[in-house]
Amino acid sequence: MLKPHPTVLRRLVEEYETLTAAGSGPAGPNPRIGDLAYTLCVSTGTRDIRHALTTARGWLATTGQDAREAATPASV
Repeated sequence: MLKPHPTVLRRLVEEYETLTAAGSGPAGPNPRIGDLAYTLCVSTGTRDIRHALTTARGWLATTGQDAREAATPASV
């Protein structure tokens, strides 16, 4: 199974957690939450957002600092 790049996966998890923590806006639930849940499930090979988040966090924990440093552009 192909795994998403750790930087991409981290951004998806962070955005999902931020939006779900904020709850619904005045116009109702944010449709982006559903999009993120779907993308996280597809990216992790799961069918439930709880499992997707658990899997994503596990993968991110094993990537370590090296992946974060490689994804950061070098300063000029």
